[in-house]
Amino acid sequence: MTEQTNAAAIKALCKAQAAMPPAKTAATGLALLREPFPPHQISKLPKPTKQQTDDVKANFKAGIRCKVCGAWHHKDVVHLDYVGHAALTDRLLDCDPAWNWEPMALTPAGTPALDANGGMWIKLTVCGLTRLGYGDAGGKTGGDAVKETIGDCLRNAAMRFGAALDLWHKGDLHGDDDTGNGGAHTPPPPDPFDPTPEEKAREEYNLHEANVDREIRKIETITSMDELKAYWSGLLKEQTAVANDERIIAAKDGRKRALGIQAADPQNERSAPPPPAGPDENGQYEVRG
Repeated sequence: MTEQTNAAAIKALCKAQAAMPPAKTAATGLALLREPFPPHQISKLPKPTKQQTDDVKANFKAGIRCKVCGAWHHKDVVHLDYVGHAALTDRLLDCDPAWNWEPMALTPAGTPALDANGGMWIKLTVCGLTRLGYGDAGGKTGGDAVKETIGDCLRNAAMRFGAALDLWHKGDLHGDDDTGNGGAHTPPPPDPFDPTPEEKAREEYNLHEANVDREIRKIETITSMDELKAYWSGLLKEQTAVANDERIIAAKDGRKRALGIQAADPQNERSAPPPPAGPDENGQYEVRG
């Protein structure tokens, strides 16, 4: 191969690499909530009309055992895609292990309070940001209805962060519209669910602080030098930023010293102080300094 041919090949290769799209980095934090759910985490929910429900109640044989959702309902019922409680909880944990929810109001007994419609308002906190959500059990009662209400609240509140937004929309949320401008795509307006730079910074800070607190608690439970060594090696590989935090290093060094003292004195024995002396012949006690 001549030098001219070799140079042309190198130039073509560089041009092809420059045309390649940049590698997509894995989403984290609030951005991960916006990621689509995989098909195996999307369930089918039957939504019969009132007439269909009444028909099946009046004549049980008017229903069928559905091959889509496994329920018994009218043969013409439509199904909606939805994300279940477990799949949403898994996504929330991936976004922020310290996520939390709390009811807006409590009963005198300390349990979450329902409103006059049988629904519940909650506050969902993810990566340090809090947004409201509302849910109910569709008129059901009992323990399963309570769990259904909680799941409905979480799905509704998580939607405010953008979770499963395409499923809530029941259509192509970001599809091109026929705008009559020659097929040119009009950029969508800024998404109100996208965090601002300040929110992103606060999210990263809160997530780091939660990880530091969690790892310090782990360090305090370590019972041997071998366990501490294995833990530290894993932390350096998986969470380098947390491992380099001065508080984590101080906790690790403190635990190392404590384990070293225990190894040198396994029984942790200390010389007991001498018993107090009895009274002398005049009834006085000796004072020992």
